[in-house]
Amino acid sequence: MPTRPLHRAGTQLTIVDAHHHLWDLASGRYPWLQDAYHGSAFFLGEYQTLRRNYLPGDYRRDTSGYRVVASVHIEAERSRMQQVDETRWLHELRDCTGIPSVVVPHISFVQANRDEVLAAHMAWPRVRGIRSKPVTARSPQENVTGQPGTMQDPRWLEGLAALERYDLSWDLRVPFWHLADAAEVAAAFPGIRMVVNHTGLPLDRSEQGLSNWRQGLEALAANPNVYIKLSEFGLAGGRWDADSNQRIIRDAVAIFSPDRAMFASNLPVSSLSAGFPAIVDTMLDALADYDDQAIAKIFAHNAIAFYRIYG
Repeated sequence: MPTRPLHRAGTQLTIVDAHHHLWDLASGRYPWLQDAYHGSAFFLGEYQTLRRNYLPGDYRRDTSGYRVVASVHIEAERSRMQQVDETRWLHELRDCTGIPSVVVPHISFVQANRDEVLAAHMAWPRVRGIRSKPVTARSPQENVTGQPGTMQDPRWLEGLAALERYDLSWDLRVPFWHLADAAEVAAAFPGIRMVVNHTGLPLDRSEQGLSNWRQGLEALAANPNVYIKLSEFGLAGGRWDADSNQRIIRDAVAIFSPDRAMFASNLPVSSLSAGFPAIVDTMLDALADYDDQAIAKIFAHNAIAFYRIYG
């Protein structure tokens, strides 16, 4: 692996973190963190260490020594009865601490009061997009096509279409076996900016699994309105496979180009398998053949433009 130039050392990079979470278990309801524990069902396995507050001070501690100049908060699965409460709380945090820079809240595209909740989110100035997870199959062998809440559901598509009226982006989080379905949606809505979360979740690191993942990404990348977040490379059981992760990063950037890829930490969830320094170093090692302009786009400029981070 080529030696990384000193001026591209992680601690000297300007970083915009395009995906992280915060939560206060005393002021909000987070069922996945506060209710019955289901570690075996979580895609990364045991997550007991996440069942505590994670606030701006914790985020600053985890990223200390790095030039993180802005961040994007992605909804943290707070109670779906408190969707707008989360947005309000994050704006209050921003006013007090400077974190986060902008907010991507949650709304279900099929909930009965969808339009009312969407309008309530828009009352807050730092809202930039929506994350709404469609119903997905639990494995590549299961078929849920056309079921309520899936990406083929007319009601769900109607909800997605509403984002364009507000100039909101969509954070797309589906397992790799649904990437081709998402590509069809992206083609149908060219006016909506979309960004693939967690590198398309390439959880199957077999050659066939990675081939299927790449085909899905290629279908998505054919749509110029789609970007990708280079994030969450951890595997179940806290496994961090640096060589495999670098391969995934290189493939994803080759498919989307440095113009449509952005760095994201996924803190604190990513801490189940790696700390911030390991994430940054793995990314830089994978991108060692790219020039400084490309690195700057991936680590900062693309997220600034996509999420309209003005200050």
